[in-house]
Amino acid sequence: MFTGIISDVGEVIEMTPLGERNRLTIASAYPAKSINVGASIANAGVCLTVVGVEPHARGSTIAYDVGAETLAVATLGEWRTRGRVNLERALKVGDELGGHMVSGHADGIAEILARRDFDGMAHFTFRAPKGLSKFIAVKGSVALDGTSLTVNAVDGDAFEVLLIPHTLKVTTWGERKAGDKVNIEVDQMARYASRLMEAGKES
Repeated sequence: MFTGIISDVGEVIEMTPLGERNRLTIASAYPAKSINVGASIANAGVCLTVVGVEPHARGSTIAYDVGAETLAVATLGEWRTRGRVNLERALKVGDELGGHMVSGHADGIAEILARRDFDGMAHFTFRAPKGLSKFIAVKGSVALDGTSLTVNAVDGDAFEVLLIPHTLKVTTWGERKAGDKVNIEVDQMARYASRLMEAGKES
């Protein structure tokens, strides 16, 4: 599990096809000695299992195997060398829950429709993938590229969020623009509530 609070911005070293999977390597400031093979790290909101780690001038290089299903439902298939990626290590017992509970299982890809900057902040409008807008509510939480954000407005399949200067500085959001695609994971509580309502109607 994750919280949606980004703790590092990594850099894509390579994405290499290996038959039915891809090998993704990310450079990170995380110390190599602190990462075990088999650990889970969220990469732009997508939980991946570490299959290799080596020391690097910046801290470490972390390798993952990425399957076809993950490439199909998230933006990883479009990642290129030197691209920047939001990173978050898995939540440990006793850690502060600063955002909201995030599983790291991307529901799909959202598109940035517009960006408006003012007073050091940025107001974004997104289009949600088909079928997900019902899980997005005003003042609810949504994870976008792994970042826990609060929804300010909803209009059909479009929704809006506001990012403060700190978030723009310590994540990849400072470089995002209209037309970009981002990974989206809706709030789990909204999903469970919707399923309970459907089950109630069925019974």
